[in-house]
Amino acid sequence: MKLKGSILDADGHLIERDEELLEYMEAPYKGNNTLLGFPFFPTLDGYQRGAIMARLGIHKGYTINAKTWIDFLDGTGIESTVLYPTAGLAFGMIQDPTWAVPLARAYNNWFTDKFHKASPQRLRAVALVPIQDVPEAVKELRRAVTELGMVGAVLGANSAELGVRKPLGHPDFWPLYEEAERLDVPIALHGAPSASLGINFFNRFALTHALEHPIAQIIQLTSMVMEGVFERFPKLRVAYLEAGAGWVPYIMDRLDRSYEVWSGKQYKEFSDWLKKKPSEYIRSGRIYFNCEGGEITLPYAMKRIGHQAVLFASDFPHETNIERARHEIEELMNHAELSDEAKQAIFHDNIVRFYGPRFTKQPARAATL
Repeated sequence: MKLKGSILDADGHLIERDEELLEYMEAPYKGNNTLLGFPFFPTLDGYQRGAIMARLGIHKGYTINAKTWIDFLDGTGIESTVLYPTAGLAFGMIQDPTWAVPLARAYNNWFTDKFHKASPQRLRAVALVPIQDVPEAVKELRRAVTELGMVGAVLGANSAELGVRKPLGHPDFWPLYEEAERLDVPIALHGAPSASLGINFFNRFALTHALEHPIAQIIQLTSMVMEGVFERFPKLRVAYLEAGAGWVPYIMDRLDRSYEVWSGKQYKEFSDWLKKKPSEYIRSGRIYFNCEGGEITLPYAMKRIGHQAVLFASDFPHETNIERARHEIEELMNHAELSDEAKQAIFHDNIVRFYGPRFTKQPARAATL
């Protein structure tokens, strides 16, 4: 099919290195090489991801820089991407706010200097914000958007064992959502650490990889919907990324059932801000999910949640390359059970709507695969 507009990528990744971030740190950290003796970010799940990719022979000799990303975009026919951290997905597990604040600023400045300046229209990003200190998170989101040109914020869907020990629907985080709504930028929850999810006893990465993102996203979606975040902030846009979309109909039914059972006249077991069935919020057009290659349940999920809710995401350079990404694009483009309207939404329209007016204006170049 021929898209009206270009293929866009809702979620790619940077590979941030501590020694590079150190150059962008403020006093008293700037130039202090002692810091390099300890990781800047906690581990995601106890696995050394680089070692796993090395054993598989993935990205041997790669340096992920602006040129690498432009080559990937050119090689796949993707016009532009929005970039997310890798090690920084564990940012919410940092316990020390006095470290989290300058680290977030350093990461955002590093991206701007090393990537965004190299290709302002094609390489965009969401900001790390220090939710360990919510007023500082609000300030950093405002700075990142208005001064650096970033297009939203990323929160790791971490399991609250360390660092931020509250689910993301908690009212303590509402000032951040209020600021995102005011700035008209989205909040993206990205799959992240698996600590305390009950899968810590696995000793093979493939098992952890299969479960950690969807379980964490189910927890955070439940919290944000049932605590009334989407009622309190009617213009807020939120995405739950890198867990696919197949799990969404299941949790819609579970949450609706809980809502019906626990909404008696004399008592209820959820927030006063929850005014309607959870599934109605999920289908509202303000909550988004990514789709993944080989996701057999995608047509059914889109039927339940609407084609306005699903985003294409390459996830490059994690577990993919140009050839695999092209295969997944072609698979979706040629999917017999998805309408042309749905494909247009997945590859272009939904990504523009989700990231909003601050997202770079796309060139009027049609994509054909």
